[in-house]
Amino acid sequence: MTSHPTHLVIGIAGGSGSGKTTVAQEILNRVGPEQIAFLQHDAYYKDLSGLPPTQRAEVNFDHPHSLETELLIRHIEDLKSGRQVEVPIYDFATHSRTEQTFTVAPREVILVEGILLFAEAALREIFDVKLFVDTDSDLRFIRRLERDIAERGRTTASVIHQYLATVRPMHLEFVEPSKRYADVIIPEGGFNTAALDMVVARIESMLK
Repeated sequence: MTSHPTHLVIGIAGGSGSGKTTVAQEILNRVGPEQIAFLQHDAYYKDLSGLPPTQRAEVNFDHPHSLETELLIRHIEDLKSGRQVEVPIYDFATHSRTEQTFTVAPREVILVEGILLFAEAALREIFDVKLFVDTDSDLRFIRRLERDIAERGRTTASVIHQYLATVRPMHLEFVEPSKRYADVIIPEGGFNTAALDMVVARIESMLK
């Protein structure tokens, strides 16, 4: 764990559908969203608009190379320096970045969520606290299936194909091994009240 005199940078990692976003939202709700700058690694997928649609769909989105992690790191450093950042808005239905961005203002607490956060050494060094949300694979798959159909315009067949082709193998190669870098492992995600109490207490003590 690294230290910073005026900022607390928290990373939340875990497999797809593990409940990372639920944990992040619970922290935001309990501490207050106005106190936290929240970034999601998903927003930093590389723009594939230059590729034909068929080739975009075949890209391995669960490999670290699919993300523009350098931009995320730069944004975290900007927020730590008191500068606001313009975060990309990614269209998961077309696998491309939109022309719009959204503004994130600097705060004392910076919360970052993403599957592959701890697989990248340069990212790991930034976090003061590293949380890993650990959830059984069957629950993760069901959640991903429901989310991708409801929010990302996917079919059941396409979700299953992607899961078997890239999600599962990349989880075993990158995500699961990165768990060893976590400071705290949270089973059951947002339902783990004891773990959330500990994290929220750490944040609130720093803010005081």
